[in-house]
Amino acid sequence: MAHITLKNDLPGILGPMSFSPETTKHLNGLAESLLQVESPHLNKMERELIASYVSYLNGCVFCSESHGAAADAHKGEQGWARSVWTDGSMAMLTPKMQTLLKIAAKVQSMPREVTKSDVEAARTHGVTDREIHDTVLIAAAFCMYNRYVDGLATMQPPRKDPAYKGMGEMLATKGYLQTSF
Repeated sequence: MAHITLKNDLPGILGPMSFSPETTKHLNGLAESLLQVESPHLNKMERELIASYVSYLNGCVFCSESHGAAADAHKGEQGWARSVWTDGSMAMLTPKMQTLLKIAAKVQSMPREVTKSDVEAARTHGVTDREIHDTVLIAAAFCMYNRYVDGLATMQPPRKDPAYKGMGEMLATKGYLQTSF
């Protein structure tokens, strides 16, 4: 049960977003600008993978599962993101994504531990300033989103719940600017 009366039964971040629509438009706008940008730097699948990985490291079930499912939808392979976080399957990623996820993990745990050598290692794999910037910003933002969800103790379906697949497909195809609850 959530720590506050949300007056809805919506899972995860959807509950407090419905409770506070004035902040929802800004939170959704940030998510849209971070995750729905198709660029030569990071594609939508890579962006969702970073968000889901940081959420997994934070222990936020709702965010890791829903954004993992969005990454899966972009990849066209259900369960792919989870295999990256849990099965040591990072070896299947490009060296570029491996180094970016290492940076994201440091931002999640101890941001000041992102070192010049981490950035130089990423650059040896062709990582650009924009990719480093976006990775750090996605990781930092998802620490905030995760704390919003878990700090209010919102209701969350359990890991691997089939509902996450639908959420992920919706996020992948429609984005974050919808606010219908």
